[in-house]
Amino acid sequence: MSELSHRREGADHSGSKARDWRKAMSDHVAYALLVYTGLQIFLTVKAMSEGISSIFPYVALVILVAAIIPACRWFERRWTGISDEAASDEAYAGAFRRDTIMLWLMAIGLPLALTGLCKAIFAVI
Repeated sequence: MSELSHRREGADHSGSKARDWRKAMSDHVAYALLVYTGLQIFLTVKAMSEGISSIFPYVALVILVAAIIPACRWFERRWTGISDEAASDEAYAGAFRRDTIMLWLMAIGLPLALTGLCKAIFAVI
């Protein structure tokens, strides 16, 4: 197999498959949404249901999950719009790492912050 056809298949000079930043970000967004939703269910809704005994915690869950989707889509759109050539360019590694760190901080940090806020409010009430 010639080097040119090897490159067309997405491999770099060493023969390993080049990373596609678009697919990688899409994967991170999907997993971050799952983690965010799981944390909301098990942390925030539990904290809310301890302070409020109604359907409100479940309605809040739907709103909180729906509210995070535009932010996740923003991260994904930033990367899906790049060209095929840029999609495997290692020069984007730093920007990709920054965006994935921000995405995961949001996915994990927001539920933890909301849980803390709920517990603080219910401790005062």
